[in-house]
Amino acid sequence: MKLVPKTFPENFLWGGAFAACQSEGEYDKDGRGLSTSDIHEYTKNLNRAFIEKEGGGTLAEIKVKAADQVGYYPKRYGINFYHTYKEDLALLKEMGFKCFRTSISWSRIFPNGDETEPNEAGLKFYDDLIDEIIRDGMEPIITMSHYDMPLYLVTEYGGFANRKVIDLFVNYASVLLKRFKGKVKYWIVCNQINLVPTVQFGSLGIYDDQAENMEELMYQAVHNQFVACAKVKALGKEIDPEAKLGTMLADCTYYPASCKPEDVVLTMQRNRMQYFFTDVQLRGEYPVYALRYFEEHDIHIHMEDGDEEVIKENPMEFLAVSYYSSKIVDSTKNGMSPTDAEQNPNLQPTPWEWRMDPLGFYNCLSQYWDRYQVPMMIGENGFGALDTVESDGSIHDPYRIDFLRKHIEQLKECIKDGVDIFAYCAWGPIDIVSSSSAEMSKRYGFVYVDRDDFGNGSQKRMKKDSFAWYQHVIETNGEEL
Repeated sequence: MKLVPKTFPENFLWGGAFAACQSEGEYDKDGRGLSTSDIHEYTKNLNRAFIEKEGGGTLAEIKVKAADQVGYYPKRYGINFYHTYKEDLALLKEMGFKCFRTSISWSRIFPNGDETEPNEAGLKFYDDLIDEIIRDGMEPIITMSHYDMPLYLVTEYGGFANRKVIDLFVNYASVLLKRFKGKVKYWIVCNQINLVPTVQFGSLGIYDDQAENMEELMYQAVHNQFVACAKVKALGKEIDPEAKLGTMLADCTYYPASCKPEDVVLTMQRNRMQYFFTDVQLRGEYPVYALRYFEEHDIHIHMEDGDEEVIKENPMEFLAVSYYSSKIVDSTKNGMSPTDAEQNPNLQPTPWEWRMDPLGFYNCLSQYWDRYQVPMMIGENGFGALDTVESDGSIHDPYRIDFLRKHIEQLKECIKDGVDIFAYCAWGPIDIVSSSSAEMSKRYGFVYVDRDDFGNGSQKRMKKDSFAWYQHVIETNGEEL
């Protein structure tokens, strides 16, 4: 009989994560080309509680933004991690990080995306970065595609809606796998592959007026991304058999608004269309419920010979999950659109309306484990807030400690249930530009960066109270929270 786990395994990877497009800066240096993130303009009067889409626009709007030198585009500048990575990683080492998840900017390696040879200066930067991560005692967990598609592939190819981009992505991935063989054990091929249409521009590279039936185009692009991921998995096992290649979901597990059967059934159907992405990538085939949905919604997916076979033969090896909050589905108000949901009145509001729900963390991870039985990691988890620097330079963030403590407690409950979780990456361990809102003031870090929403400030790094707290969590392997 199996023993019931009591706590985190000894080799558990505690750490943190952020993306190249939100941190690096130097968007036009050393041969890098423009990416999808570089045209996400900061809007001063944005509605924080309702951000329907992240960046993008019509093709004409995208071209205007690409040429714009007047508006402020925070992700072009990040927190200057391109130059400060050694000092920043030293802070993570001081906290005791066992792993660090970051991404590689596709447009830093292939500026337009369709070049025959990679940009050596870009590869050299990631050589140095990954070597420094390893020197500092951390396991590098690297995302290949994290909202950093070369903008040229959007404007000239139409993103992943064009099958030519499959081979361009596989070529990019091949360069990474060969270059960093033996250094990177864990690869996440595509970040939050299910977070469409919210981030369909950054992830898929499709624009708002690309087709009359945008839902059909979106799922076609997703299919092409599935094929690309499967081909990368096959290539990865040839190049580096020791490497593990996984996929990643942004958790969108909903609760029914009530116990009315209509709410329960609609919620089940909505959740199932989120599982669709990992049903394909982990089980290796399109589920019939998804094919029925496509048929009933006039969605026609073009598959070429060999697509289904390569997907079937190359399932991903682990599942990374990002989790922040939860919502509910009400059959009298909501339909099947992925973004159509209500706030849970039993949870406390926040400025960005990402309401804290630690039990939702336990719920979603349990559901994924019961469904897939594959190793899992927490790719992102954290609390975005407006932090205040006191007159003495201290930064008190008990709200962040409270959020993380309650979620790590539920993570431990999952492990006691036998869920195979090998890593926990707190999101944004050093303050970075927000992915959804392009704000700097939405802060997640254990380390404060003196930079405002328009890039002003000394860029100085300052430890928050949560720095010492998380340091102790890691030191005690999650035993003392």
